[in-house]
Amino acid sequence: MHSGISVSTPPPDGPPQVLTAREVAKAYAGRPVLRGVSLELRAGERLALTGASGSGKSTLLNCLGGVDRPDSGSIRFKSLALEELDADGLTEVRRRDIGTIFQFFHLLPTLTAAENVELPLQLNGMAPDARAERVHALLKRVGVDGRSHAFPGQLSGGEMQRVAIARALAHRPSVLLADEPTGNLDSHNGAIILELLRELSDETGTALLLVTHSGAAAQICHREIHLRDGQIGGAREKD
Repeated sequence: MHSGISVSTPPPDGPPQVLTAREVAKAYAGRPVLRGVSLELRAGERLALTGASGSGKSTLLNCLGGVDRPDSGSIRFKSLALEELDADGLTEVRRRDIGTIFQFFHLLPTLTAAENVELPLQLNGMAPDARAERVHALLKRVGVDGRSHAFPGQLSGGEMQRVAIARALAHRPSVLLADEPTGNLDSHNGAIILELLRELSDETGTALLLVTHSGAAAQICHREIHLRDGQIGGAREKD
């Protein structure tokens, strides 16, 4: 673990950067939460963001995903500066290029598993036949195609997270943001979900930014950045 706020990065001739943060700061009610955080994420890379509760991990993830705006600093998604986009522009970026997985799944309870996965494709205007084909393929890939007509309340925690992963990947995003995706699962199902995320990231070339308290979760990533009191307290590249 290196001291200071430097961040290990892949070689300059590696895959292109898809997400870059420079000196991002954010405060709530006058209390600093992020204090000048900088990082880079490249296509196909898996980056773990670790740190104690209150260190700023979820706030940083919200800023990187365009859900929240930093008070200062710059966030670039490919060639777009997120701070220069209005609310509609941020929504378009999230809808087109960013997938998100949550600890508590956030599936819509009145929609079936298949309908939850189909929703982002409907929002993006994909034709019905193409939607149905992609939804079936995704549910089969994550191992819950036999549960496509079940509602979230009829699914186990592991099944709900598989559906949530399929939904996050449905529109083929460039970046997948995962906020404690195994935090609400037992160790067995958590390990299955982590392996699934690793495999899908490799298969699709989707960059993964994984917020986690779990050392096992961090192990599926190429690099780890540790947040402490809203600053990067260290960075480590995996062997």
